[in-house]
Amino acid sequence: MLRAFALGVSLFLAGSALAEGTKPALPEAAPAASPIRIEDFGGLPFFQDPSLSPNGQFLAARLAVDGRQVLSIISLFDKSIPARSFNIDTEEMSLDGWQWVNDEWLVATVSRTVPVEGDKWRVTRIIGIGRNSPKLVTPLWDDAGQNAADVLWVAHDGSPRLLLGMQTSIYSDDEGFYDTVYEVDISKGKSRKLVAARAPITSYFADASGYVRMGYGYDYGTRRSRLTYRAPGEGTFRVIDRANDKKDEDLIFPALFLADPAKALTFADDEEGFTRLYDLALPTLERGASRFGVKGYDIGSIIRNAAGDDVAGIWVTEDRPRIHWLDAGLAETQALFDKAVGPGKARIIDWDQTRTKLLVFVGGPDQAGGYYYFNRAGGGNLNLIAYSDEKLRTRHFAPVSTIHYRARDGMDIPAVLTLPKGREAKNLPLILLPHGGPQSRDYEQWDWMVQALAFRGYAVVQPNFRGSTGFGTKHLEAGDGEWGLKMQDDLNDAVDHLAAKGMIDPKRVCVLGASYGGYAAMRAAQRDGGRFRCAISYAGVSDLARTARHDSRFLAGAEFKQSLRKKAPDFAAVSPLRFPEQFSAPILLIHGKLDLRVPVEQSRELAAKLKAAGKPYRYVEQPLGDHHFSRATDRIQFLQETDAFLRQYNPAD
Repeated sequence: MLRAFALGVSLFLAGSALAEGTKPALPEAAPAASPIRIEDFGGLPFFQDPSLSPNGQFLAARLAVDGRQVLSIISLFDKSIPARSFNIDTEEMSLDGWQWVNDEWLVATVSRTVPVEGDKWRVTRIIGIGRNSPKLVTPLWDDAGQNAADVLWVAHDGSPRLLLGMQTSIYSDDEGFYDTVYEVDISKGKSRKLVAARAPITSYFADASGYVRMGYGYDYGTRRSRLTYRAPGEGTFRVIDRANDKKDEDLIFPALFLADPAKALTFADDEEGFTRLYDLALPTLERGASRFGVKGYDIGSIIRNAAGDDVAGIWVTEDRPRIHWLDAGLAETQALFDKAVGPGKARIIDWDQTRTKLLVFVGGPDQAGGYYYFNRAGGGNLNLIAYSDEKLRTRHFAPVSTIHYRARDGMDIPAVLTLPKGREAKNLPLILLPHGGPQSRDYEQWDWMVQALAFRGYAVVQPNFRGSTGFGTKHLEAGDGEWGLKMQDDLNDAVDHLAAKGMIDPKRVCVLGASYGGYAAMRAAQRDGGRFRCAISYAGVSDLARTARHDSRFLAGAEFKQSLRKKAPDFAAVSPLRFPEQFSAPILLIHGKLDLRVPVEQSRELAAKLKAAGKPYRYVEQPLGDHHFSRATDRIQFLQETDAFLRQYNPAD
C-alpha cells in the first residue's frame, strides 16, 4: 500500500538579485505562442505546500506525478542526492499533512476508510518517513482506535522524538476511547506512555518543552465539557473550567503557552464580535490585554517563535491572506519583499530552525506563481525552486478584486469579483459561485476553477454571504436558520448589484458551486430558477435530513445534527430533493463515487427524481472521484463537462 521510490524532479535554484530599489528577476512567463486550453487549469499543482527541514537543506512537498499527488523529499543544494517520493495519496488513503521532526525524519498524518462493524469509518494514523531510510515507520497502528494522529509536540534538540495523542479503542465504554499520550521515537517506532487515558479527556495540549499541561474532555451523553490543567512539575491534572453545550457555553482555551508558566495566549471575541489575540492568566483563565487584532476581520492562527514559547507572527486574511510579523527581523524582510515585488505578492511560508533560511511564495490571485528560497544572511538572493504550475508558470490571467454590496435587508456582504481579461466590464455573462462550508469564506487568491471560467469569458462573483466566517460573530450568526433562505437571497442580491452597475447581463447568469455551494446551486435551480439560465453542482447536498443521518453515525453526530438544525430548522422545507417538480433551470450534477463527506447518493437520488419529473438535467458520476478534486482526471473532466454545459445553456459569446 505504501512505497517509496526515487524520482527525477525538475527543480532548480536560479539566483536573482533582490536589492533595495530593484525587483527580483522573476521567471519569465511562457511565450505568448504557447497555447492555453481550459483543461490546463485543471491540472494538479506541480509543486505545493513545501516544508523546510530544520537545517534548511531539504524540503518536503507535494508533487504531481501522473495525475496524482505524492509526497517528495528534495535536496535543495546537493543534486547528487535523488528526490524520494512516497505514494501515500491513494484510493485507500489520503495524506492530510506532514512536519519535520529533525533533519532526517518527518512525520505524516494520514487517514483512510476502514470497515467497522458493518459500517465505514474514517481513521487517522501517523507515518514516520526517513530521509535516508528505506522503510516507512507506522507506530502504534495496530493498537489505535479511530483517531491516532494528534501530534502534540516535536523535539527541538535534533532527536527524532514527538508526543502523540491517540485513542486505543473505538468503544465509548472502554478506557482507551479517551486519549492516551505517548512519547514516540519516530526513527524506530518505539513508544512509552506518558499520560494514561482518563474519561472524559479527548485531547491534550503540551507546552514548548514537551510537558503536557492541559486536557480537554467532552461527555457525549451529557454534552458537558471540562478543562483540566497542571503546572510544570505537577503530576496531577485538576479541573479549572466547565461548560454545558446545551446552553451554548464555551471554554477558554490557551492558543499558546508562554515562557512564563503562569501566562498563555488565547483567541477571543472583542466587544464588536471580532476575534483577537489576548493575554491569558493560568490557571485562573482570566483574560488580559489584547495583543493583536484587525478591525473588521477575525484573525487567524499563530506562528510561534523559534523556541515555541511566544508569537513571531499571526495569519490574517483581509481581502488577501498575509502574515503580520511581530518578529522584527522577519517584518523587515517582509517589507523588503513587498517593496521589491509589490505588496501582498510575496508570502514567507516556512523557515529553518534559525529563521534565516526562508521559503517564499511569489504570486497573486491572477497568477499561479512559484516558490523561492531566500537566505537572510546570504546576500539577498531569491532563488526559484519550482513553479506552482509548470504549464501556467507566471502568466497573468483574469484580474481579481474585492467588492461590497448591500443585501436587501441592508447587511454588508463582501464578495470576490473576477473579470475576464481583456474584456470591458459591461454586460458580461456571469457565473455566481457560492463557497462550500458554508462556515468558510472566499478571498483574493489563485483559484483554478474561477480562472478557467474567466478564461472562457465569464465574470465570476463569489459572495461571502451571511453565515460565512472571517467577518465577525454578527456576520456568522446572521446565517442561523437561513440555509436556503436569506443565504440564497444574498446570492441573488450579488447578481442584482452587478446588473445595476451595468457590469453583467442579468439574463445571462448561471450558478455553480461545490459541497454547500453545490447545495446552493441546487436550491437556486429549484427556488429561483427563473433568475438563472442553468445551475451546476459538484458534490452538492440535496437532502438535509439524509446529511444529518449520515453524520449522526460518527463521533459527535448528535452535536452536528443540533448544529445543522440551528442553521436550517426545517430540513424538508429547504431540501431541493423534496421539490423536483419546482426545478425551472437545467442543472448539471457531478459527484465522486468515493466522496466520504457528501455521499454520492445525494446527487444520484436528485437525478432520479428530476428524470421522473421530466426536468432537464445531466448527471455525471466520477468512479474514483472524492470530495476534494484530488485527481487531475476528475478536475479536467469537471471543467470539460462544465464548459460544454455552459456552451449549451449560457454561452459566453
